[in-house]
Amino acid sequence: MTDPIEFTVPAAADAVAAVIGDREFIIQGDRRFTYAQIVERSNRLAGYLHSRGLGCHTERGQLAGHEVGQDLLGIYAHNGPEYVEGMLGAWRARVAPFNVNYRYVKSELQYLLSDAGASALLYHAAFAPRLAEVLADLPGLEVLIQIADESGNELLPGAVDYESIVAEGPATAPPVQPSPDDLYVLYTGGTTGMPKGVLWRQHDIFVASFGGRSLYTGELATTYEEIAARCTDSPGTTLLVLPPLMHGAAQWAVFTAMNTGQSVVFSQVTSHLDVDDVVRTIEREKVLAVTVVGDAMARPLADALERSTADLSSLAVVANGGAQLTPTAKQRLIDAKPNMMVVDGVGSSETGAQMTHMSAPGAVSTGTFTAGPDTFVAAEDLGSILEPGHEGMGWLAQRGYVPLGYKGDAAKTAATFPVIDGVRYSVPGDRARHLADGAIELLGRDSVTINSGGEKIFAEEVESAILSHPAVADVVVAGRPSDRWGQEVVAVVALAGGAEATEQELVDHAAAVLARYKLPKAVVFRPAIERSPAGKADYRWAREQAVGGS
Repeated sequence: MTDPIEFTVPAAADAVAAVIGDREFIIQGDRRFTYAQIVERSNRLAGYLHSRGLGCHTERGQLAGHEVGQDLLGIYAHNGPEYVEGMLGAWRARVAPFNVNYRYVKSELQYLLSDAGASALLYHAAFAPRLAEVLADLPGLEVLIQIADESGNELLPGAVDYESIVAEGPATAPPVQPSPDDLYVLYTGGTTGMPKGVLWRQHDIFVASFGGRSLYTGELATTYEEIAARCTDSPGTTLLVLPPLMHGAAQWAVFTAMNTGQSVVFSQVTSHLDVDDVVRTIEREKVLAVTVVGDAMARPLADALERSTADLSSLAVVANGGAQLTPTAKQRLIDAKPNMMVVDGVGSSETGAQMTHMSAPGAVSTGTFTAGPDTFVAAEDLGSILEPGHEGMGWLAQRGYVPLGYKGDAAKTAATFPVIDGVRYSVPGDRARHLADGAIELLGRDSVTINSGGEKIFAEEVESAILSHPAVADVVVAGRPSDRWGQEVVAVVALAGGAEATEQELVDHAAAVLARYKLPKAVVFRPAIERSPAGKADYRWAREQAVGGS
């Protein structure tokens, strides 16, 4: 029996392109690139990065988990082939790519690029003016690659046009050998604190989230030939990725698609979620599955599916990850089209993919999940792993293929990745119970839990109850100080267009499914809920609204 190898993403891309090179990999409107073309273009980018002196300078074995020995390439871009090529090209040159949130204001952008110690940046021209504001404070950012777009912004001083690098010329990879130890860097969203760079070995993220292991069976890919064979056998289905690629779940979907021979489609509208364009794209490209992040994407999609007369016969699956999807949203999606399935995934920047739940016609629920092969629940004191059917709640934990740590932060690395019974786990802060039947009940993120009168109340549970009211378009729940309770629950609500509902009406509606102590003590109405482009709630903003009052 052959021992399993350790993978790199560029080598997997080569293996796939060798057998299905003519199959379309990335599609965005009229722009259509095959697997072979994406590999060629990423190789040219790798050659350019290498020519600028970028790569690996200290091998992994000489570094602690929170340390970096490679140059980093930030990707400050909308969805498109350039984002995928940027990641592949960086890895090919032994440069570590990382995501840059394109909604950041000047101070946030400067903080992120400084914290990362970025040597290079691949960015859309639309972001050039904001980038120009911070360059003076980033002397280490020496390589600028600008992607032309409809903004028409000129190249920044010293920047090089992206297409001039990747469009033509020799597609020979640079003379370096990517290593399974090379980094995948994923910056957390920073919705409850400052963003942190999560450092993964490339092999570990490949197994955890890029299709190197079945989340259902635990079966590992063992060779590149095996990956190539399953791509050859694949019918070449099409996946529409709606979340921004600066979101980890979207990246995982793309590279899992690559390693299973699928075609990936991006919407032509990148500035916002245009569900009418989404419906047209599903019809035109005969999309089988669509990825979303929570109700913020799922509900508008359900609206579009409900009113559409397009031929959507190809669509069979909506896959969710990265944020809660309520039963109400799931039911609407399933009702919108015959035989629709909704697959709900759980994972985080610090764990990779962990758990799944499938809803189908006649069987819609949320909150409990089928655990992946390395998913467990740790005790409150992190001293042991709890057995299924335990009393109380613990911490959702992941072992095996987990990150090395947080960039530059040894203390937080030690706290988030504890050793339990001699095994290293990732415990990023989600509360959970391991049920007697083996399923895991996910309760919510501890950092947004509200402690009211000594009772822990999970924001997600209250949000789900209020979102089921037909007048509510969106909601986020936060705590605010209370003399009586310590903290009290406040719901920040955006009503649907033309809809009306009073504070008491929403509280009474939630009372049908929530215990009295969990009910909001106040409801604050706002025109819209602040969320990240990926659909994640901004809980710092929510707390400000809750404290600010009416």
